[in-house]
Amino acid sequence: MEVQSLEPKRCYRALRARDPRFDGRFFTAVVSTGIFCRPTCPARTPKFDNCAFYPSAASAHAAGFRPCLRCRPEVAPGLAGWRGTANTVRRALALITEGALAEGSVDALAERLGVSSRHLRRLFDEQIGTSPSDVARAHRLLFAKKLLSETTLPVSEVAFAAGFGSVRRFNTVIKNTYGRAPRELRNGSLDPDPRIRLKLPFKPPYDWGAMLHYLRGRAIDGMEVVEGETYRRSFESGIVEISPGGDGFLWGALELADTHAMASIVGRLRRLFDLDADIVRIEQHLASSPLLSAVVARRPGLRVPGAWDGFETAIRAILGQQITVEAARQLAGKLVARYGTPLARPGAGLVCAFPRPEALLGNDVGTLGMPASRARTISALSEAVIADPDFLAPVSDLEGNLKRLQSLPGVGPWTAHYIAIRVLGETDAFPASDVGLLRGATKGGRRPAPEELAALAEAWRPWRAYAAQHLWMKDTDDDE
Repeated sequence: MEVQSLEPKRCYRALRARDPRFDGRFFTAVVSTGIFCRPTCPARTPKFDNCAFYPSAASAHAAGFRPCLRCRPEVAPGLAGWRGTANTVRRALALITEGALAEGSVDALAERLGVSSRHLRRLFDEQIGTSPSDVARAHRLLFAKKLLSETTLPVSEVAFAAGFGSVRRFNTVIKNTYGRAPRELRNGSLDPDPRIRLKLPFKPPYDWGAMLHYLRGRAIDGMEVVEGETYRRSFESGIVEISPGGDGFLWGALELADTHAMASIVGRLRRLFDLDADIVRIEQHLASSPLLSAVVARRPGLRVPGAWDGFETAIRAILGQQITVEAARQLAGKLVARYGTPLARPGAGLVCAFPRPEALLGNDVGTLGMPASRARTISALSEAVIADPDFLAPVSDLEGNLKRLQSLPGVGPWTAHYIAIRVLGETDAFPASDVGLLRGATKGGRRPAPEELAALAEAWRPWRAYAAQHLWMKDTDDDE
């Protein structure tokens, strides 16, 4: 819901009804109290004349309103105001979530996105209602409130984990915003789990079974485990565990050697599990297609799995070229066993993290049992990422991203589109020549040619990546 599309009377009707469909789409500021709330807030509905409506928590906060302690805007699905935004703003919001403005500038963020800083500020003003810096400040504050409410971390660790430079500054900001000291915002009934447990909200529905199916089939031995309804994985700084929670959130349990990077880790998890998708809007669009209507109805809430780490996922895509998912999984297991980084504190079944680019560049990965050309592609990607750590960051548009990826030897259209979907979050990438997609698009016993499928997919823009996920799952379901 963009700034210009906020119709006060429509927003007020949704507020009076406490309509969950609008949760995260706008926030209500009450001028008589100075507080802003989610549309689902259980408090008594204020008078219409006392309400002002904002497209994001950040814009409400920038206007001088403080977050409600009852409905907790920090747990609204998605980062403030992401719904309906253009690709550039959506990418910027994801990078802000992962800490892009914690030490970097708006100018540097704009350069990463391939636009001018002036253009980026204009887009934010039009679509979010405030500046990138205001979004970062609001995100930092709301994330701190989330940590105070949901974890038993010491206040000092919460301050630094949320990106505050000092505990004194943190205490001042919290007191000025909420009128209370940080310790007064704590939840005294929390289970003293040694792990850091957090709620990861999303907009329902969510097909958790399909997500687990995807992760289970690709779980790398020693680095990932899927047991029952739970996914666990290791990385250099610790271990994360994700499991289903109540309606509208997943549970995250984190074991971290250093809590300073927690905001970035939560951002990674949101990207991996595609928690910020406006899934109802996407499915309404795809369901209008005769080919996809039944497929979408079969799996409501199907998400596009993202990437925990861009380099890792890109390497896994290269390993999977022209072989089965199981063969690629086994090959990745060999790679991790030989070149992975051992964990300082191993967990059950988790002993190492994915190899760094330096480890793969300086060794002959071809001895693991892959074609020499594929080994050269892995070396080329490793070299590119070492030379430019932002090599796998999105640039201005899909075509630009695909062109950059295909500049690497051994990366063709299929691999480039796959990486664009999983790593770059390109919602419109679509590898039309993929055999699984062609099988999934079979109708009346006839499988389309790649060019036919590409033509059909034009009607699915800008959500072709979600159409691809539905077709892949249909192909899988048909085989079972």
